[in-house]
Amino acid sequence: MSSMPTPPNTYRAFVQRYPKLAAGWEAIASAGAEGPLGQKTVRLIKLAVACGALREGAVHANVRKALAMGITREEIEQVIALTAGTLGLPSTVAVFSWVEEALDGHDGGR
Repeated sequence: MSSMPTPPNTYRAFVQRYPKLAAGWEAIASAGAEGPLGQKTVRLIKLAVACGALREGAVHANVRKALAMGITREEIEQVIALTAGTLGLPSTVAVFSWVEEALDGHDGGR
């Protein structure tokens, strides 16, 4: 597995300006990671949740992190296909475009 991607500049500036919020965010992330699910499954679930919430930045970030963990393009794309039944076609197409941007490295490091 390669190392996780560097967070975008905006995120780094935010956590520098608001260190207590950053610490709280890290505590939430750490608590959520506790349990029987493996890291790969957790990352794919987080991607699915970002898709369902229609959070473009979170979709980009989760794709970048998934790739860094060795998750394949095909596995990521299956998550997108699975969202279609719940999100509907227009929202799934939007999510697909965000995933493709991140997979192709055209998301501007968001």
